[in-house]
Amino acid sequence: MLRLSIPLLLATSALAADETPDLFTTAVRPILESTCVSCHNEDKDKGDIRLDTREAALASISENDMACLVPEDPAESGLYYTSTLPEDDDLAMPPKGDRLTKDQTEVLKKWIDEGAAWPEGVTLKPVRRINFAEHVQPILETQCISCHKTGHPLGGWDTTTRELAFSSGDNAPNIVPFSTEDSAVYFLCALEEDDEELMPPVTSGSPLKNKEILILKDWIAQGANWPENITLTQRAKSEGGGDTPDNLEIVKKIHAKIVATQKAEGATNDPYTATIPISEATFDMVPIIGGTYVMGAPDSDTDADEDESPQREVSISPFWMGKTEVTWAEYSPFQVTKIDRYKNGSPKLMPENPTVFDAISQPTTPYVEMSFGMGIDGFPAIAMSQHAALKYCQWLSAQTGHFYRLPTEAEWEYAARAGTTTKFYFGDSADEIGDYEWYYENAEASIEGYGQVGKKKANPWGLHDMLGNVKEWVIDSYEKDAYSKPIPDIGFVESTSRYPRVARGGGWRSDPEDMRVTVRNDSKLIWNKRDPQLPKSIWYETEGLQLGFRIIRPMDVPSAEDMFRIWNAALPPEEE
Repeated sequence: MLRLSIPLLLATSALAADETPDLFTTAVRPILESTCVSCHNEDKDKGDIRLDTREAALASISENDMACLVPEDPAESGLYYTSTLPEDDDLAMPPKGDRLTKDQTEVLKKWIDEGAAWPEGVTLKPVRRINFAEHVQPILETQCISCHKTGHPLGGWDTTTRELAFSSGDNAPNIVPFSTEDSAVYFLCALEEDDEELMPPVTSGSPLKNKEILILKDWIAQGANWPENITLTQRAKSEGGGDTPDNLEIVKKIHAKIVATQKAEGATNDPYTATIPISEATFDMVPIIGGTYVMGAPDSDTDADEDESPQREVSISPFWMGKTEVTWAEYSPFQVTKIDRYKNGSPKLMPENPTVFDAISQPTTPYVEMSFGMGIDGFPAIAMSQHAALKYCQWLSAQTGHFYRLPTEAEWEYAARAGTTTKFYFGDSADEIGDYEWYYENAEASIEGYGQVGKKKANPWGLHDMLGNVKEWVIDSYEKDAYSKPIPDIGFVESTSRYPRVARGGGWRSDPEDMRVTVRNDSKLIWNKRDPQLPKSIWYETEGLQLGFRIIRPMDVPSAEDMFRIWNAALPPEEE
């Protein structure tokens, strides 16, 4: 990251009034949306505080009778005051060690001092908070430090420590908190591939992936937090497959189609049957009305594992959900394309001007018949990875003009419960389970495998096979203590590793106690032990004969950037 085609005008502080004409937009908003709004909004006003609108912030009085926001008086504003308290203080915010940096608290102080200007009509929404060690450090250590380190600082820029990364370099500063367009660490990475100033350069075979560029952008926008005690060391780059055009630009085209389709159809929450153009296979979607429910198992459930509690109240936005699990008729045209592919799913012979469908990554050809002799017609697709299920959602969205994805854990359990509070959606007793689900007694006795979808009774909201037949992927990574933590801003638990991830419900080999609505299944490396490849395929879980998925369609369409993030949320880092 050497040459700059525009001058860098801001110093690292980024606080001077003449250099930040709109302090709220450039700095305050990213801080509030990434650190505060997830717990302090219209639906969740923790501590009686809201920070999603100026009016709500001005009106909020905390449980200890302190005003949240007092223009021109930071000391009396709980928003600023609590952010400066020692970490062990009960009133310190944000809690749990995830504190604001000095730069961030100084921004809040300056903003409040100047009157807490907040553009009229602006409502804040939660966004992902970037953690340096988890999100940014791996990028810098694999992509930057080999050329920009102590003893070998190309262009004078040393990325070894925070102080050097922020101050060194022939055209320093290279990192400007709250200003992406003036930070070379982001600016030069986001150039077109044919730009000679792109960093890392194409000649090294190492341009950043869109996912990495978005991380750097969000990190800088939120204040470029870099803990003082973290020193970078070089780490090896992973080896992936062939180049793939399945990037943010492709997702933007899909997003535009989805927005246009939604506009043409107008507002609706009716059930519908959709057709997949490439195969003419159909699938049914059931509307799920939003609401609030208690997620997790109560202490009285003696069958529950530790990871099913503590219970917590969760608010769910409305969505449609697949009436049944995704079947082979729907999934096979995505999985088997008769195209020679790299391991990452990109075609080895890409057309000169690839279409959206050409560009979307799809599975490599399976080594074996993936139903394992249990049947294709009307049966659920099985043995795919969570990544494969999400890329199917992208492929399906591109064809239909509707945004599809995997449900979050919270959405899945909400739909499975269907307004009930019992162990199963049909009661606390498993006596009737055979009427509603395929499980070890009726599945093995009758077909020695999974059952056809939709043949058993539905739950109260019209969803079939929610607790049996096959376990269903959700979008979350697995954390044993997930219910003890706030739900992340993005709505699901993200991770940088392939295992463990979460599948919900039971399968056709399950006992009733393993089919309760609160059961969580964590994926393991053994799920793919029969795969002979090294590294193992990112598309299959070869032991997953009880593993499938079900799709949802949110009523609200997210941004193209969030779509990209969701559809690639399960891409294993070693194959990215």
